[in-house]
Amino acid sequence: MTTHSPAGIDLAGLTTGPPQVWGGVRLVPLLRAAPIVDLRLHPRAYGESIGVVDVDRRSVYAAYVPHGYVANWTRDGAPAAAYGTRLSDGRTAGTDRAAPVEHLRLHFHRRMARREARNRLRFLPLHLALEGYLALHFGGPTIVWEEWARRAVNRGLSPRAERAYVGAEVPGLADALRVFEIHPGQCGALLYVADALAGALVVPHPDDYRVLHPTLLKDLYGELVHQYALLSAPVQEFRARLDDSAVRTPADLRAAVRRQRDEWAAFHDGTMAGGLLGAEYSFQRVYRLGRFSLWRFLPTFHRHVENHIGECVLDSSGRLAYLKTFRLSEAQVRRGHLLSSLAAQDWHPARTAAALGITTEQLSLRVEHAGFGQLLVHHHRRAAFTR
Repeated sequence: MTTHSPAGIDLAGLTTGPPQVWGGVRLVPLLRAAPIVDLRLHPRAYGESIGVVDVDRRSVYAAYVPHGYVANWTRDGAPAAAYGTRLSDGRTAGTDRAAPVEHLRLHFHRRMARREARNRLRFLPLHLALEGYLALHFGGPTIVWEEWARRAVNRGLSPRAERAYVGAEVPGLADALRVFEIHPGQCGALLYVADALAGALVVPHPDDYRVLHPTLLKDLYGELVHQYALLSAPVQEFRARLDDSAVRTPADLRAAVRRQRDEWAAFHDGTMAGGLLGAEYSFQRVYRLGRFSLWRFLPTFHRHVENHIGECVLDSSGRLAYLKTFRLSEAQVRRGHLLSSLAAQDWHPARTAAALGITTEQLSLRVEHAGFGQLLVHHHRRAAFTR
């Protein structure tokens, strides 16, 4: 069993398939030659409800939580069936039969990831990662410098809130998911809006993906993704162009097609998905599932580049079994960068300002604009705005 923390996202074992385009939405399938059979995922619908999760004795996480995942695994490597598997006519797979409601009810969860049986774990997809982002340096100043108000010391960053959009509110996404075809062996997809990577989904088995594909409409997407979908024009399709003068036999044709697929995969993984796959992350293990481990990760919060948060399941050799990501907006990146900079300097304003190459007054303005102004002593906030 591996104990070291991963350093990045590796799609080894997954092959990039031909993309599909609908308007401004591009879906790139991820295919497995050999599915993972001893770990299976199944959706659990909670309907139209607000989820309230106990994080610890003093704080809770509240969000729109329409569905969760149930992971089922075996300890001896034998094939596992997705929890909740049943005979079906296929018309309601992955859907929620509940009729629309006129109001949202509360649904209480004991934990983000909760073991329900010996080989079964229920967890809340994306919310596991979002809670980790919201809890970033949640306790506030570790040393009581004079610039920080009593509230900052006593309550830290509580409450902390961020905005996201459900997939059904992203223009064009519902139509795209309805018309996109699912490839044989498909175990995941990378979703682009205006050719900006909106999110990734990887699952262990093709049958899991077929059930979970409709839940992309219930997932959460960042403000940047919503804006791109609202304002973007249709994106260009990537079409293969073969040199017919070099094709004389069926073998030549197969070789030319293979080269085109390899060139597309190299371009996609190195360029289009480079912001996700080429970045560094800090990982935190959440749970062990036999030979697998559930992790959540945060980016380095570098400004003006892609920043993704998410969660993943890796096996004992580090192979990716499950992945789900959320792209942060530039404002969310700024908040993460500011909090990380403050924490790195023990929340000392002067040292933090020097490390960022700005004045203490400019740092106070950044804290105010980031929504954390209530943490500062009043006269420091007033001085920052009057100079």
